[in-house]
Amino acid sequence: MIHVLQLSDPHLLADPQGRCRGRQALACLHQGWTAALRQLQAPPDWLLISGDLCQDESLGGYVRLRQWLEQAVLPLGVAVALLPGNHDHPGLLRCALGRTAALAPGVLSLPGWGLLLLNSHRPGAVEGWLEPRQLAWLDTQLVGAGPPLLVALHHPPLAIGSPELDAIGLRQGPELLDRLLTSPRVRGLVCGHVHQHWQALVPRPGGGDPLPLWSCPSTLASFTAVQPCPLGQADHPGGRLLRLGAEGEITTELLRWLPGPAA
Repeated sequence: MIHVLQLSDPHLLADPQGRCRGRQALACLHQGWTAALRQLQAPPDWLLISGDLCQDESLGGYVRLRQWLEQAVLPLGVAVALLPGNHDHPGLLRCALGRTAALAPGVLSLPGWGLLLLNSHRPGAVEGWLEPRQLAWLDTQLVGAGPPLLVALHHPPLAIGSPELDAIGLRQGPELLDRLLTSPRVRGLVCGHVHQHWQALVPRPGGGDPLPLWSCPSTLASFTAVQPCPLGQADHPGGRLLRLGAEGEITTELLRWLPGPAA
């Protein structure tokens, strides 16, 4: 069993005391990490932070993230994967963290599994975008036999039921889903961006097990929920634990904790 802890949308700033949406972003990320560790009772194998890492898209913000990972996460033997979101600068992200974490796009080899990271950032845009060459690269990753895959990207590829958020989702959602649904290796997809718990099952052409999609709450602040929170805490920050089983199965657990102090 492989344990992947997903945190999302921390919106860090160059100032370590900097506030976004009225809260100290770095303190909220650290609070979420420590709260998740208490609930899990053991460190996960991987920490996946699914985008909107740095609100001000500054080198300083990514340096703060690297320093935090080096102090709080890496000493526990936890590997790290990072996705860029619309509030990110992929070049500065790679400059500051390219030797510290696995970055999208890429595919990571886990015991018995693959973790496929996609980069849905588009410069100057809020909605998500996958460049043609990234889609072509994805096609090569899905060809032939191989281990089961968990796919991760920042923007959801399917409308979640919020007109405001659906307008800034992934532009090539249908094209991406067409590829994933026809590959029996793809067992699930996780995303961020929407600052809330959300899940869906997408039928596969020709039948078979549907493809599960999950979004993750933000460590910083929640958006208005479109689905009931299973824990009854839709306004709280949170994360998601993904358990990747030896038979290719995925089980998930939604995590919530109390919000940090507001400004």
